Amino acid sequence: MNPFVIIISAFILIGFKQEKLMGNCCDATSDCCEPDGSKIKHDEQDQYRQDVRQVYAQVAQANNAGENCGIGASCCGTSVDASINTLTSTRLGYSKADLEQVPEGADMGLGCGNPQVIAALKAGDVVVDLGSGGGFDCFLAALEVGPSGHVIGIDMTPDMVSKARSNAANGEYQNVEFRLGEIEHLPVADETADVIISNCVINLSPNKAQVFKDAFRVLKHGGRLAISDVVAAIQLPQEMRGDAALVAGCMGNASLIDDLEQMMADTGFEAIRIRPQDQSKEFIKDWAPGRNVTDYVVSASIEALKPCS
Repeated sequence: MNPFVIIISAFILIGFKQEKLMGNCCDATSDCCEPDGSKIKHDEQDQYRQDVRQVYAQVAQANNAGENCGIGASCCGTSVDASINTLTSTRLGYSKADLEQVPEGADMGLGCGNPQVIAALKAGDVVVDLGSGGGFDCFLAALEVGPSGHVIGIDMTPDMVSKARSNAANGEYQNVEFRLGEIEHLPVADETADVIISNCVINLSPNKAQVFKDAFRVLKHGGRLAISDVVAAIQLPQEMRGDAALVAGCMGNASLIDDLEQMMADTGFEAIRIRPQDQSKEFIKDWAPGRNVTDYVVSASIEALKPCS
């Protein structure tokens, strides 16, 4: 079966209701987080998370079984061919040396950039990875922070957490742990992290504002965000926002840059920098061939600081 069909079929089988859940949910102008009607909205958000969780469980299971799942060249696809995953990851900004340093199976070819480039990690840092998947970025971060540092990967998909823990055991990592949880409600204590990283995961959240709010809570004063994600350069048409395949491919739920900046500023972040990476259009166009998605979306590096006091 065409791998593109696999991930679309997964969303259809689990009853994904994109038109109800993700119109403009919890962007800077939405009232979906307001008390009025909040129970219905929260139920819808929970259903959306369950749907996404099931799809990414299939990605993890396929990778474990040595099967293709999703679009091998996309942010959420994985290929049985390690050379394809390697090509995908090098296009995202990772070096071959990076790929050789992590346990086999950790590089699943997922993501839309390389948050390590902007993270500026140093020995002794505590790092939290939002949506850690198979642990790829966590393992690279662990090498940077060294034995005096610590890396915590968070993922809401049990299959991904199990895979990451297995990879950590195989690589004999002592300074990495993986926790099951939602990025909107992190299972991490207040003021734990020096740096929070994430790679094309916040875009999948039905409540991005809450993601930034909880990231702010978890960061130490003076801590920073280093994120790679897909953003919208202009407003996406409703037919794209309501397309299950585009949402699964990290495109249909992209927020406008101005909206993201406002969310982060409202949370309390400072020194916010969202820098579109125009070269990313070269690989994003392959995520949805013939859909002209690069007219609307682009990968970006997203940085911000929590004030020191």
